[in-house]
Amino acid sequence: MRFLRPTTRQEPERLLWSRDLRFARRLARELPNAHALELDSGIVILGPASELTDAAALRASRDAREPEYGLVSVDPSAPERDRYLLALSQAVQQSGIADRIGMGVSAQVAQTKLLDYFFGRASHTVEFQPIVELATGRLLEYECLFRPDLPGMPTLIGSLVQAAIDTGRSVDLDLYIIEHVLLRAGELSARRIAAGEPPLRIAINLTPASLLDPQFEATELAAAVRAAGLSPRQITLECTEQQAVSDVLPLQRQVKALRRLGFGFAVDDAGAGYASFSLIAALRPSIIKIDREIVHKIAADDAKQALIEAFVSFGRRIRARLLAEGIETRRDLAMLLSLGVDLGQGYLLGKPSPEPRAPRRVEVVLPGTRPAPLPDVLPESA
Repeated sequence: MRFLRPTTRQEPERLLWSRDLRFARRLARELPNAHALELDSGIVILGPASELTDAAALRASRDAREPEYGLVSVDPSAPERDRYLLALSQAVQQSGIADRIGMGVSAQVAQTKLLDYFFGRASHTVEFQPIVELATGRLLEYECLFRPDLPGMPTLIGSLVQAAIDTGRSVDLDLYIIEHVLLRAGELSARRIAAGEPPLRIAINLTPASLLDPQFEATELAAAVRAAGLSPRQITLECTEQQAVSDVLPLQRQVKALRRLGFGFAVDDAGAGYASFSLIAALRPSIIKIDREIVHKIAADDAKQALIEAFVSFGRRIRARLLAEGIETRRDLAMLLSLGVDLGQGYLLGKPSPEPRAPRRVEVVLPGTRPAPLPDVLPESA
């Protein structure tokens, strides 16, 4: 993409992509230092960030019946040969119409570039969000949330996971992430033990493809955990829902092997994606994580309450604990408690942070009872 050569300006740049040529040409005419180039897939505008603003794009779009477009920052720290391709990929994806316009192949090339860029950076971080026992307020463990550092590109970890799945690199991504997570968790756990505090307990996300890959064989994974100064009993492995499982038997065998070595096992985002009742029943996890969309505003939704009741009954039958994700209000927390949900996490109980922090003390009012505070949530469960 030689047309997108860096300008001599040091000012930050932004890139806009759209399928609407009339809209983009009108916008480009209003920006004295921007230039546009038409592609087979649409039109690109590149210009200084001070001119190619969200407000300018919004004004032009209103005059053009609000066409779909994507507008992103160009990362000057990315390799010169890739930075504009990365920005173009981000803009196309942001527009929301990549699949509809048949850019699947081009999107995969851009996804590959994005992952190469991601793997080449060393400044990514890990944050920790508390998971608590709702009935007592006691801390169970922390979910490790990997935060990619891609300046100028507001990339969420979910986008990277999907890019890795689409390009057949999900195992590489999981190996990279788990190495960073174990290194950070090992450092923190050693510090806690030296201070006379309980060891750190964590939950780590993995895709089904990684759990089935020889590089994640149970004894090998346990050895990597011990090398980081941790024990498998300190770790819950969360199987994410972004991939379908065509043959559940190999995954069953792997989960059993992991459980025998002391790992906990959770199925993530139950009630959404591929996390069906049949898959959960086959895997027999120690924890079932209820999708946040089901938890959101559950206090005012009879249908969601009925679904949670079904999950509670189901979890008890297979001896799995239920964990509600995304708890943000006291009303929802009270409803989840009344329905018998065991565990929870969310901004109400504690936000992700670079250092593991104790959960918040939260007062709740259960249906038909007087206000009663949860206990202080400083101690950890055994």
